[in-house]
Amino acid sequence: MAATTTRAFLLAIVSTAALLGTALGASYTVGAPGGSWDLKTNYTRWGSGVKLYVGDQLRFQYAVAEHNVLEVTKSGYNTCNGSNNTVATYQTGNDTIPLAAAGSRYFICGVPGHCAAGMKLQVNVSSQQTPPPPPPPQQQCRMRKGKLRCNRPASPSSSASAAAGVDRSAVAWLRLAAVVVAGLVLLC
Repeated sequence: MAATTTRAFLLAIVSTAALLGTALGASYTVGAPGGSWDLKTNYTRWGSGVKLYVGDQLRFQYAVAEHNVLEVTKSGYNTCNGSNNTVATYQTGNDTIPLAAAGSRYFICGVPGHCAAGMKLQVNVSSQQTPPPPPPPQQQCRMRKGKLRCNRPASPSSSASAAAGVDRSAVAWLRLAAVVVAGLVLLC
């Protein structure tokens, strides 16, 4: 009886880990790698360089004494006014905001003058769960000593994800845990 209970418990853990692994997306630190939620980072450029999907999350890191994060309506974003346009307020200095639905989201710093100085971010969240694969690398050919020589460039690496401040390690660890636990279930 104990073996059956243990097997059922481990199977429940495997199922949960598998579901979490598929539900969790990437975590993007706003402004990374060169900045954070501050007055120096160009958020228009940063926001245009990341592709966000439902299930991803944004992390805002900042000095609590200097900044905050207000999620606002489009009107609040355009006018830098969070007074009557605030959807949510974050003040921990290490705020994680899940992106649970497709559409546009708007964030500003609520400290007077900061939004007008550029501390505002608009992101577009896509409903597509996985980004499309990159196109295959193109061959490069040239004549060398009367012969045609062709080289195939290296495949794109994960450096683009690292440059955007993306952390997919949580998903990888959950999937690995699911495989390990599934192995344990089979051994029991």
